[in-house]
Amino acid sequence: MEKKVVYSAVQPSGNLTIGNYIGAIRSWVKLQNDYDCFFAIADMHAITVRQEPAELRRRTLDLAALYVACGIDPEKCALYVQSHVSAHAELCWVLNTLTYVGEASRMTQFKDKSARHADNVNMGLMDYPVLMAADVLLYQTDLVPVGADQKQHLELSRDLAIRFNNRYGETFRVPEPLIERGGAKIASLQDPFKKMSKSDENPNASVFLSDDRDAILRKFKRAVTDSGDAIVASEEKPGITNLLGIYCAFKGCTMSEAEASFAGMGYGDFKLAVGETVADALAPIQAEQKRLLSEKKYLAELLAAGSERAFRAARKTLSKVYRKVGFYRE
Repeated sequence: MEKKVVYSAVQPSGNLTIGNYIGAIRSWVKLQNDYDCFFAIADMHAITVRQEPAELRRRTLDLAALYVACGIDPEKCALYVQSHVSAHAELCWVLNTLTYVGEASRMTQFKDKSARHADNVNMGLMDYPVLMAADVLLYQTDLVPVGADQKQHLELSRDLAIRFNNRYGETFRVPEPLIERGGAKIASLQDPFKKMSKSDENPNASVFLSDDRDAILRKFKRAVTDSGDAIVASEEKPGITNLLGIYCAFKGCTMSEAEASFAGMGYGDFKLAVGETVADALAPIQAEQKRLLSEKKYLAELLAAGSERAFRAARKTLSKVYRKVGFYRE
């Protein structure tokens, strides 16, 4: 039986947090065994805000090494750099002609990024979700792993697929969201009501996959907790609940098991234990990433192979689209 197609991507901008790891990359490792997966390094999306070119190139390779270090197997999936497959930009242009200015300008991320980068409100920011739709639709994607902040973009992808199909005939599969049940939602260590973000201005709010052990322990020691002294998960204890969730995600235990482990423990020792658990889990990933980065030829080869696989699948869809819209081909 033909496997369903899954598409997902992460930008090589800023350092990735443990939230990115738990919410995205780690779940991809499971998905690659059951689906036909396309995992991209979204460098085209990254330049919607200003990037230092040399830094962008370095982070692209860093992210490729991180993917593999986390368990992404390039033999099981297409692991590639978005800009290496020109069909992403080509399909984006066609989809632009089906996208209304009003629906693009209503996108939450466009409004948020425009507010944060008021000196660089470019058309790429508005076009971001259309490019995302092109990313997804190119591969006849069935399922897209999404968090709450990406649901709106996936809805646009679905709308554009349906709109194109209605106008030109059946062409695209209409993708569905893939939401991991019971997945941990990692919040800021300084504000448990906010998602942990790689762009947070507070250096103690986010734990990055690149942080060394001392930095990880320091950030957890400074993590916000709640009143009282019980280490239990509840709506009244958002700080403790977040820390327990992080512990469970890295330890592989249930919330009730975590609560039992920390019964009677003080907040200080509890935060240190969570920090040590995270640092222990990240150490082998960091070591493997470092090893892979010393083998740049190998990384270049696996990315080239992934790009070739993605190119073949994307070109098949794009050729169909070009024919449907009436572009002349001999």
